[in-house]
Amino acid sequence: MQAFSIMTAPAPQLLRDYLIYMSTIKGRSPRTVEAYYNDLRLFLRYLMATRSGTPLPADDPNLENIPFASISEEMILGARLSDAYSFLAYVQSVNQNNAKTRARKVSSLRGFYKYLQSKAGRIEENPMEQLEIPAQRKSLPKYLTLEESLHLLESIDGKDRERDYCIITILLNCGIRLSELVGIKLSDIRDDTLTVLGKGNKERMVYLNDACLNAIASYLAVRPEPPKDTDKPYLFVSSRTRAPLTPRRVEQIVETHLKAAGLGGRGYSPHKLRHTAATLMYQHGGVDIRVLKEILGHVNLGTTEIYTHVSNDQIANAADRNPLSHVKSKPSKKEAETE
Repeated sequence: MQAFSIMTAPAPQLLRDYLIYMSTIKGRSPRTVEAYYNDLRLFLRYLMATRSGTPLPADDPNLENIPFASISEEMILGARLSDAYSFLAYVQSVNQNNAKTRARKVSSLRGFYKYLQSKAGRIEENPMEQLEIPAQRKSLPKYLTLEESLHLLESIDGKDRERDYCIITILLNCGIRLSELVGIKLSDIRDDTLTVLGKGNKERMVYLNDACLNAIASYLAVRPEPPKDTDKPYLFVSSRTRAPLTPRRVEQIVETHLKAAGLGGRGYSPHKLRHTAATLMYQHGGVDIRVLKEILGHVNLGTTEIYTHVSNDQIANAADRNPLSHVKSKPSKKEAETE
């Protein structure tokens, strides 16, 4: 699949300028910029169709047949808050977008029109400033228990065992993101530390425990040498092509070993292993929530607080500690008569 390119993707100039700004000035990753592009492209197509009175095709939910690159600046700058709410209703009913997906579209719209107002100076007021984020169901993060994590590590096998074991060990122990994992270069590892590039091109240092150091050493002993023209070789590479592993390939590796361990089909992914690392550090390691925030590379403490959930065992233990938990009820009159 060809990588997304801002310069070659069809887009009106206002949108292209915004995407370039987000990439070069704000430091957003290519995948994030592409997500903005997809959201805003669909909105502008929807805006063109509704403003022109064109019937929305039932067999084309993404409105791909509408050439949005030709949309006028006047139409983009004249968008109203009501257009955004109508658009959100459309993607909910036609595209079955859930609250989380719609919330991302709200973020894209807010950011674009804030840029047009405060950075580009093309509009006096941001029509999307009051656009509300859809209420989302707050659910506990999915994670592996300590026993399941140990079982997963013990079950890893195959021709790339050392590499796959190293990948999963780092995910379970360091809690780094998938994008951070595939971006690790050999030069990022120094003694017992690892430098990763997180969201917004922000670097942070991650400390490697003995399990990670041993896994890395075992993998490097069998890791294929990269091509000679590689200046900064990546840590995780394909054993066949020696090319850096892609995020999708790591997802497949994790899914394969989870299924082999009997843990597949439960929504577990590399990101769930990040949840697992955070949960294990908090529940079993007694790591302070503020320290956990720095380990995970979160900007806001509120994001980290999802890991302060308690386990079912903790809940059961709390119930057992109630001083009234062992008080027996009086036998019923019938029971007393039979004694």
